[in-house]
Amino acid sequence: MQDALNYAKEVGLDLVEVAPNANPPVCKVMDYGKYLYEQQKKQQEAKKKQVKIQVKEIKVRPKTDENDLQTKIRHIKRFLANGDRCKVTVFFRGRELAYKEKGLEVLNRIIQELGEAKVEQEPKFEGRAMSMLLSPLSSKKK
Repeated sequence: MQDALNYAKEVGLDLVEVAPNANPPVCKVMDYGKYLYEQQKKQQEAKKKQVKIQVKEIKVRPKTDENDLQTKIRHIKRFLANGDRCKVTVFFRGRELAYKEKGLEVLNRIIQELGEAKVEQEPKFEGRAMSMLLSPLSSKKK
């Protein structure tokens, strides 16, 4: 060990312990600052290559008209094609709360028309809204 330290000082570099759990511990003679810099660069590259999945939200009402609903379904298809997850929420106002089954019908219709989506979270009622979470069958995020 002392020989390695003396050699590292002679050359003007550092003695770095690479594998402390090995028996005997593995050390390398190198520039420690440069080693830290390279490790940091590797972490940055790995972070760049990470896939970021967003959750997009589409809001509808129980009385949403046919054409508007078709437009919303096209948006959902686009989100899923991009690899994003999509939360579909049906908002109830005033007396519409008495007709929760209408909201469930809207969500079931969306599921039926999409086909290529996986229902990650089944429709559930929260406060004045009913929501579900959809995700693409395969992740194609760029």
